[in-house]
Amino acid sequence: MATDYDSPRKSDDELTEDSLQELQARRMDKSSTAIDLDPDDVAESLELPGADLSNEELSFRVIPRQADEFTCSCCFLVHHRSQLAETRGGRLVCRECAA
Repeated sequence: MATDYDSPRKSDDELTEDSLQELQARRMDKSSTAIDLDPDDVAESLELPGADLSNEELSFRVIPRQADEFTCSCCFLVHHRSQLAETRGGRLVCRECAA
């Protein structure tokens, strides 16, 4: 917002009145604007956590663990060998879990 530095300055009382009027005007604007939503449209767009997905088919290929990968014994994620931090009692641990 541009400021006109040549205009006369307002006193503190005038500033308080202006800001009070602006706040009241904003309150009236907010109360008059209402969003009209159709409950049926909203309900159809939501997917519930326990939804029945038995008719859905997965469309990605699972690749087995490669020779240069390991499974962390703490987080059970498959990591590349460069992420190996240590071996604890014969169990492999990644850098994130070792930190």
